[in-house]
Amino acid sequence: MQVSRMAGSLIGSEIIKIGNEVNDMIRKGEQICNLTIGDFDPSIFPIPTELQSEITHAYQAGHTNYPPANGMAALREAAAAFTESRLGLSYSPNDFLVAGGSRPLIYATYLALVDPGDKVVFPVPSWNNNHYCHLSSAEAVMVETRPENNFMPTADELAPHLTGATLLALCSPLNPTGTVFSREDLEAICDLVLAENKRRAPGEKPLYLLYDQIYWLLTFGNTEHYDPVNLRPELREYTIYIDGISKCLAATGVRVGYAFGPAPVIDKMKAILGHVGAWAPKAEQVATATYLPQTEAVDGFLGAFKEKVQRSLDALHQGLQTMKADGLPVDSMVPMGAIYLTARLDVLGRTTPDGQVLTSTKELTSYLISEARLALVPFSAFGTDGTSPWFRMSVGGASLASIEAALPRLRAALERLT
Repeated sequence: MQVSRMAGSLIGSEIIKIGNEVNDMIRKGEQICNLTIGDFDPSIFPIPTELQSEITHAYQAGHTNYPPANGMAALREAAAAFTESRLGLSYSPNDFLVAGGSRPLIYATYLALVDPGDKVVFPVPSWNNNHYCHLSSAEAVMVETRPENNFMPTADELAPHLTGATLLALCSPLNPTGTVFSREDLEAICDLVLAENKRRAPGEKPLYLLYDQIYWLLTFGNTEHYDPVNLRPELREYTIYIDGISKCLAATGVRVGYAFGPAPVIDKMKAILGHVGAWAPKAEQVATATYLPQTEAVDGFLGAFKEKVQRSLDALHQGLQTMKADGLPVDSMVPMGAIYLTARLDVLGRTTPDGQVLTSTKELTSYLISEARLALVPFSAFGTDGTSPWFRMSVGGASLASIEAALPRLRAALERLT
């Protein structure tokens, strides 16, 4: 059967593949600590009770028909007010676009801005930008980042690649690392974007900035979230923000995301998604519009939710640091945000008890599933080399008890390697 060249050469998500394999094993009765998919187990991390009640009420009230293609007016108003009160970013509700989560919004950003062959610059590791480049026929310019900077890109790393580029795609807190931009690093990158646009001739397509901040409410300790327009207001006409409730409210399946930015770009994104029909369900939109202004309820949920997520991340981090202190070749980064821990398992080249030499993180991933009953995602799923020793651990789908039980199994599996 013949299909399009794009479809024929499209690579499936390695994260989803690993997650599906693990879920099949779990359904067959195997006890595996699943730290793969960036999702939440509702039995561990339920959505806010007030939001759940509002969704139920909205369905009972008959909100089962099509919503407006750009999102319910009440939700766009609530999202605009929420963004202004909590981030200090003032945008008209008309400059907001609602969709079924952040994915259609990111895709619409690519389609609205990128012509075939245009350069899109993004750091690796990062989530899915390589696939969006493929879908939009863009030239993907992947910029390697360093653990010394928490895998966040720096201005020096990005600068050589921005000449002639159409889009710079950034994310903070970053999926897959759970790390965030420092103010200084993001300011320097913002200045690069402004300088590049000043160099461009009138009528030339500018360099746009896609800023995915879907995890911004999930930061820990003294970690602060920074964004481009607050740091450099001149970037307002070039920056498209991706946001929503999927991660901060443990509401991945509720499918309410929103983008905001310059009206000419958002209007084109509205037209694209209007043809695709990728809107969030109307009842969920009505419910979210009612819930977001409930400041006390939102703050109460976030406080308890963040504390619970951080306990799981800290348990993983402390467990790995104990193994490191005991001489095992592992490490981890202090959790800063999102639901991810960055872990280093530097055991490639070692031999398993059955005589297999581990030559790639894919093989190591399989070994850990079978021997430690622990499922992780290697950074190779996010654009890095298949021999990079770094992994993403996602805590949303596992209980604290299952994480604590998995750590001794991980230790034992690593100690069996020779």
